[in-house]
Amino acid sequence: MSEAANRTIVRAGVLCGLGAYGIWGLFPAFFGLLEPAGAPEILAHRVLWTLVLMLIVLGLMGRLGTLRGLSARTWGLIAAASTAIAVNWGVYIYAVTSGQVVEAALGYFVNPLVSVLFGVLFFRERLRPAQIGALVLAACAVVVITLDYGRPPFVALILALSFATYGVVKKVVPLDPRTSLAGEGVVAAPFALGYVIFLAVTGTSTFLGHGAGHTLLLVSAGLVTAVPLLLFGAAAQRIPLATLGMLQYLTPSLQMAWGVWVLGEDMPASRWAGFALIWVALAVYSTDSLMRARRQRAVVTEEAPAA
Repeated sequence: MSEAANRTIVRAGVLCGLGAYGIWGLFPAFFGLLEPAGAPEILAHRVLWTLVLMLIVLGLMGRLGTLRGLSARTWGLIAAASTAIAVNWGVYIYAVTSGQVVEAALGYFVNPLVSVLFGVLFFRERLRPAQIGALVLAACAVVVITLDYGRPPFVALILALSFATYGVVKKVVPLDPRTSLAGEGVVAAPFALGYVIFLAVTGTSTFLGHGAGHTLLLVSAGLVTAVPLLLFGAAAQRIPLATLGMLQYLTPSLQMAWGVWVLGEDMPASRWAGFALIWVALAVYSTDSLMRARRQRAVVTEEAPAA
């Protein structure tokens, strides 16, 4: 492949990554439009319409059959992934609809460091000194923010832990991302559909009672969920993971900006201090990851046979 073609592929990957993380970063704006629907109703519709869309995608790709004949172990992993992402989605929607967007952003800032810790716990990965330092700084940040809130930042911690758990399970699920996401929807859909029916029977559903615009917005939750996931998959195929890892901070940065500057959430100096510690931890972690990736590329280049 020519250098020009490779640059084109990398540029496309970066654009896809920016698109994915940018859309995720604007989720507070989208979920805020879904009032008066509550977090559980929004979550139920998000699950159902994401499943519908992913089944259409698999059908167009001629891959619907991949969901048939999966082993019990694979379905067990899919169920675990479905549970983790449902918790993550539900808590995030709750955070947005209850005015806790900044704390939700903290969860996604912390998430990469929790993923490093899970790598040690579940895959016996060895921590480098810089990673240990980043984790210590993150722990200090959580203590500072806990003192500021007067309680542990439960929303942030649940978001970080649930998404890191989702990442662990996805690492071992023997399916491509599209099929896995569809399978996760299949597992969660009976619960989501049951809740939607319950709301309709009890007369508390907002789906059809607040105009066509509201109905379309709830339906579009599937598209808003699937598009960034597909963009992320395209980016992951085209650019190094180190580059993708740097782009991921766009999401919580946009979320935090929305919470502070648009919603006017309170940010006292003590809370800024906690976030500053997280950002220093992430800077240490990211710098170490980039330097390690460059060293590995240099080794590969040196070992490559001459043309």
